[in-house]
Amino acid sequence: MERIALVTGAGSGIGRETAGALASAGFHVVLSGRRIEALNETIAQFKAADKMTAISCDVTDEDSMDAMFKSIEDQHGRLDVLFNNAGNNVPPMPIDELTVDQWRTVIDVNLTGAFIAARGAFALMRKQKPQGGRIINNGSISATAPRPGSVPYTVSKHAITGLTKTLALDGRPFDIACGQIDIGNTASAMTEAMLKGVPQADGSIKPEPTMDTKHVADAVVNMANLPLDANVLNMTIMATKMPLVGRG
Repeated sequence: MERIALVTGAGSGIGRETAGALASAGFHVVLSGRRIEALNETIAQFKAADKMTAISCDVTDEDSMDAMFKSIEDQHGRLDVLFNNAGNNVPPMPIDELTVDQWRTVIDVNLTGAFIAARGAFALMRKQKPQGGRIINNGSISATAPRPGSVPYTVSKHAITGLTKTLALDGRPFDIACGQIDIGNTASAMTEAMLKGVPQADGSIKPEPTMDTKHVADAVVNMANLPLDANVLNMTIMATKMPLVGRG
């Protein structure tokens, strides 16, 4: 039986690379994102038209996401893995300079969007035959070691840890495993600033090491390939020399 994986935010960066790695590992991968053009670029990059399906939708839109899960059920009959990856951020700033709209922009995608995706995946995994599946949430090392000026991002990722642990508990009766991957400084569009210099806890601006996104994708595949009686509840993967241990 072909295994089905869903990757949100699959049009760039970690999502794109992970979608390719899951397809190479034998999954049929449903790519989710707002821009169908970017999703089609992912398919073209990995020459995987027979192993990938693109569905344009917005993780913050409940109706859009419900329609996507209905499409997955109709076309494939099941979902084995969700990589709950879609996310965004705003520039660093103190809380009093942050607008409520900026706060909502981050929380709506990083937290509410992750909830909506997990909710849809959980429902399908619970009712499908055979029952069960795996949800992998994209957290962040910032949840426990925040950067200066990162209020909305840090809060959203701190909450993802609560979502992960709750789903890991609530999924037990239905053979639904849930884990989280916390990532430090992959080389992607979102982390280009790392090489130029980013704010440190002591007020200085310093460049930070990054790692290839491929290593994150391989780690997600490793989690996805586990049998459902084993789970990586939380994994930290980071550029070896980045200032996480000893940050500040």
